[in-house]
Amino acid sequence: MAVRFADWVGQQAPTETPNGTNVTDVISNPELGPVGEFLHGFGIPYYDVLGALITFFIALFVIYSLGRATVVPFVSRLLNRRGLDAHERRPLVRLMKMVMVFVAIAIAFRIAGYRGLLTSIATIGAAATLAVGLALKDSISNFVAGVFIYTDRPFRIGDWIEWDAGTYAGIVEDITFRVTRVRTFDNELLTVPNSILTGDVIKNPVAKDELRLQFNFGIGYDDDVETATDIIVEEAETHPDILDDPAPTVRMTESSESDRGALADSYVGLTSRFWIADPNRADYLKVRGEYVTAVKERFDEAGIDIPFPQADLSGRVGVENRRRIESAE
Repeated sequence: MAVRFADWVGQQAPTETPNGTNVTDVISNPELGPVGEFLHGFGIPYYDVLGALITFFIALFVIYSLGRATVVPFVSRLLNRRGLDAHERRPLVRLMKMVMVFVAIAIAFRIAGYRGLLTSIATIGAAATLAVGLALKDSISNFVAGVFIYTDRPFRIGDWIEWDAGTYAGIVEDITFRVTRVRTFDNELLTVPNSILTGDVIKNPVAKDELRLQFNFGIGYDDDVETATDIIVEEAETHPDILDDPAPTVRMTESSESDRGALADSYVGLTSRFWIADPNRADYLKVRGEYVTAVKERFDEAGIDIPFPQADLSGRVGVENRRRIESAE
């Protein structure tokens, strides 16, 4: 007659876990359920252990599937009723799924009869937490950063963001607890660890309802500054997508080409500042392009020049150099 696996283990020297639970009691003596009795009826060896394992996996699958079919839709509807947007819903739904996995495992253990095993796993898990934490410190850092992104809301799904001093820019497509996915304007997908975004300066031009734009116009030294200023303001006021309040303004600009401020080497600089509502990347480029084109056409009609950089090369040829030039001729 075959020796039962549970009887064989029970004959071995008992070993206790750190909390005083006997290992043989935890592992080899699960409660005999319907599956174990079914296997026992067919004379299958180790029917008690196999029955408990099969019961565990069946219970885990059924409980998790029921949770996905009932709890997740219920939570999603509840979040929608509270008016939460996609930025707020997705992390909460993901967190709910993670909780469901742990709950399903705990219930499946109890259904399989491994009640004492839960305590043992908790003890072993606590001892292994430090080692796992050290091995996954980057992942944990990204997880914590993801929580900060969710709570602080520096940006949302669908926002246009820039970081690394403008080196990277794009539209946020997804935010997880580990990474943020950004679609660039060249249709490239960037997968950015959350810790990089929370540790850097993030520029979010569309975080507010209004966005101020500016453009630097350069006119010639012989052109009338007042006339050019009037044209710049009038075109801003007539554009349908540029706001009247705050009103457009024009100021002498700071130039990077010389130490004379707005009086650059080749032009007089005028900076136009204006505002648009409900900003996004497409509106930003469209409004600015149409506005600059209209100002350029008005400048051409008024005879106002937009000069290009010029250099005046002059000087005297030394006597010795002049003699060399004449001798060469």
